[in-house]
Amino acid sequence: MLKKKPLRRCMACNEQKEKKDLLRIVKSKDGMIQIDLTGKKNGRGAYICKSEECLEKLIKSKRLEKIFEMQISSELYENIRGVIIDK
Repeated sequence: MLKKKPLRRCMACNEQKEKKDLLRIVKSKDGMIQIDLTGKKNGRGAYICKSEECLEKLIKSKRLEKIFEMQISSELYENIRGVIIDK
């Protein structure tokens, strides 16, 4: 029997994709928000496509701020952009 691949939804474009094709952003219990390249860090995870187009949608809609219920620094968005461009 084939093992099902985990699917996650991009918070910008709302498309379902395989977990490995998305970038995970995680908010830990102490309120730290990090980019999770391993996909295994503890905390509340949110996923985004590895495309600048989705990142722009995310910034414009402030969706990440709504999901994590806190202010997101432009520095974090730039770090995400760096990871997306380097992929």
